[in-house]
Amino acid sequence: MDERSVWEKIADQLRSRSMWMLHYCTGCGAVELPPSMTSRFDMERLGMGPMATPRQADIFLITGYLSAKTLRRVIYTYEKMADPKYVIGFGSCTINGGIYYDSYSTINRLDYYIPVDLYIAGCMPRPEAILNAFNTLMEMIRKGEANGWKKYKENYEWYKQNQLRSLGEVIVHDEFHE
Repeated sequence: MDERSVWEKIADQLRSRSMWMLHYCTGCGAVELPPSMTSRFDMERLGMGPMATPRQADIFLITGYLSAKTLRRVIYTYEKMADPKYVIGFGSCTINGGIYYDSYSTINRLDYYIPVDLYIAGCMPRPEAILNAFNTLMEMIRKGEANGWKKYKENYEWYKQNQLRSLGEVIVHDEFHE
C-alpha cells in the first residue's frame, strides 16, 4: 500500500517530468549519451537536460568503470546533490567491473558504495536502452519506488563501512578540496 501523502504524490508526478542530470563519464558508456540528447532521440522532450553542477542535478549518471580514486569523487559528488536524487549505472562496468573486473583498482558493485536506482544493461548501452531506462526511472519516481536516496540515509553506516573498506578514507585530497 502506498503510504505517501497526496502532496508527495503530486511532487513525484512533477519531479518525474523535469529531471536534470549530471553525468560522470568514466568510460565508454559516455559515448552513447550525446546521441541520446540529439534530435533523433531527443531526451529533452522527456523533460531531461544536462546540468553542470551536482547541486542542481536530480539524476547522477555513472557511465563506466570506476577506479578507487574515481569512486572517492563519485561519493563526494553524490553527497553534494540535493534530495531527492537518483542514480543510474550504465553498462556492466557499474555492476561487476566489466572487462576490468579482476583489476586491483576497479570497483565492482557500485551499489555497495552509493544506492543505484536503476542499471542499464549492455556494454555499452545503446541510446534506445538509455531512453528506455529514463522512462522506467520516470515511472519509478511517479510510483514512489525510486528511493535510493532514502535508503542511503537509513543505511548510511553500511554504505560508509563499504566505502572505508575499499578506500581507507573517503575524503578527497587535491587542490580543490583541502
